[in-house]
Amino acid sequence: MRILNHLPPGTFDLHLHTTASDGLFTPSEIVKRAKQIGLQTIAITDHDSLSGIAEAVETGKKLKITVIPGVEISTRWKGKNIDILGYNIRDCEQLHQALSPYWEARLRRAEKIIQRFCALNMPITLEEVRKWSGNNLIARPHIAQAIVSKGYVNTIQEVFNHYLADGKPASVDKKELALQDGIKLIHEAGGIAVLAHPVYVKDISLVEEMIREGIEGIEVWHRNHSKRDAKAFIRLADKYDLIVTGGSDFHVEEHRMGQFTPE
Repeated sequence: MRILNHLPPGTFDLHLHTTASDGLFTPSEIVKRAKQIGLQTIAITDHDSLSGIAEAVETGKKLKITVIPGVEISTRWKGKNIDILGYNIRDCEQLHQALSPYWEARLRRAEKIIQRFCALNMPITLEEVRKWSGNNLIARPHIAQAIVSKGYVNTIQEVFNHYLADGKPASVDKKELALQDGIKLIHEAGGIAVLAHPVYVKDISLVEEMIREGIEGIEVWHRNHSKRDAKAFIRLADKYDLIVTGGSDFHVEEHRMGQFTPE
C-alpha cells in the first residue's frame, strides 16, 4: 500500500471539483479555501475536464499550496457507472481535448434534466442555470442551485436526494467511456488511474476485476465511506500493492472540504 506522494493525514484533499465541471467555486477559490483550513496538498479532479488546472496551479504557487493536476473520468463497466480519478497528469491539454466530445453530451443531458424539472412543476431555464455555471460546463449541482434559488427545494442535497440521484424523477443518464478507454487516456497523459469512491461499486470482487484492467490505486477515504469501508479498502490496497488516496469529493459548501475519513 502506497499513499499518493506520501502525504501525512490531515494535510491533503485529493478529490475537489471546481466551476470547470460541476463545482460551485472557481479553481482559485478552491485553492484559497484549502489554504484557509490548513491543507498543504490538493488535487483538482473535475469531471471530464482539465480546464481549471492552470488557474489552480498558478494560485497554488502564490499561496504555497501544492496542486496535483487531476481529473475524474466518467466510465461505464459491466452496467455500472464507474468514476476513475487520474492524478499527476503531465499532458493536460492532450487529455482535455480527448475528453472534449463528452462536453456537448453533458449539455444535452442538462437540457433534458431541465425539461424534467419543468414537467415536475418546477420550471427553470438554461439561462437561469448558466448564472451558476458561468461559461463552464453545466452540470447537476448548477441545476440544483438554480432549483434552490427559486425556492422549490431548501438545499442542494435535497434536490439530489429527491430528484437527481439515479432512478429519481429528474435523473438522466450521461454518456460515458468504457472503463478500459478511460484508464488508457489517463495513462497516455502520464497519469495514475485510481478508482473513485469504491463503496458505490458495492462488490469487492468487481473492484478486484477492475484492478486487473489497469487500476493502480483506490480512494480509501471519502466523505461517504465509513471507517469499516476504509479498513476494507486498505486491506485490498495491501493485497494488491495499490496507491491509496482520499478526498472530500467537494462540490458545494455542504460537502466540507478536507473532511473525509482518514485514520
